[in-house]
Amino acid sequence: MKVTRALQPFLPLCQRLLPDMRTLPGILHLSNLPSLPNLPGFPGLPGLPSRLAGLSLTLLKATALDLAILAGHLLLYPSGIAQERRATACPALPRAAGAEDPAQLPTKAPLPVVLLHGFIDNRSVFVLLRRSLAQHGRHRVESLNYSPLTCDIRTAAELLGRHIEEICERTGSSQVDVVGHSLGGLIARYYVQRLGGDGRVRTLVTLGTPHSGTRVAPLANAHPIVRQMRPGSELIEELSRPAPGCRTQFVSFWSDLDHLMDPLESACVEHPDLLVHNVRVTGIGHLALPVHPAVATGIRQALDTAPAGASAGSRADTQAGGLTVA
Repeated sequence: MKVTRALQPFLPLCQRLLPDMRTLPGILHLSNLPSLPNLPGFPGLPGLPSRLAGLSLTLLKATALDLAILAGHLLLYPSGIAQERRATACPALPRAAGAEDPAQLPTKAPLPVVLLHGFIDNRSVFVLLRRSLAQHGRHRVESLNYSPLTCDIRTAAELLGRHIEEICERTGSSQVDVVGHSLGGLIARYYVQRLGGDGRVRTLVTLGTPHSGTRVAPLANAHPIVRQMRPGSELIEELSRPAPGCRTQFVSFWSDLDHLMDPLESACVEHPDLLVHNVRVTGIGHLALPVHPAVATGIRQALDTAPAGASAGSRADTQAGGLTVA
């Protein structure tokens, strides 16, 4: 009886990762346990051994990568505690001999990019992504640290709005692009949808963001922000309300091995009034989303693709295809 009860918390994970294991609750019923060894090949679970082997290998690789990223991030974490210094305009460099004629080069500089970290984190999580963006011409990249003592997503969204207004005033740009990891994406979405930020944010890229709420780690409900990220919370309900005419393009990267999303599809944006691209990432976990080079390439492509010709209310989900990370 104790063994059976101990297995129950792991059944939802098994069910969402391996559809054929939806019959496990019946098999693991106490009355059925003695007959388990006499079930050759586990009838009712076609191909289970091979599927488990493939699933175990994929999970093992993704978990190992997440642990390695976590270890590296813990080392970098102190460097990101303080707010970053404001960027200053760089003087124009002389054109090298043989370089292209400036008249033939694009005259419009890329929009500034604002990076927003997740829960109990800071801007150090974006070290590799910032480098990737800079290497491909995105030199106006800034991160915002919100206080770890923040207890309301709405308050953090207002702070983000003030930060974006300051960036636009300082750079002379009328719009910015935003990349938010986990909770950071939810803060940015609230700013866009509920605080009129769609006039300032051209493209919002979210990475492993619980757009529909997540049920993971119920013991964390003591924190008010975690309660706001639960399915059915008042804040999640606010984001599900109509948003006619929203001008921001949403690009949501979600992973099929994200251990912090329950259900996994909660990291997709599901709203009839929003212009949305949901990109499924296969092979990595939650912590790898802002770090992996393949995802960084996808982020750059999303930022370089302006929503020209598209209107709010249309949907273009790439969920069926997505990004496979080896």
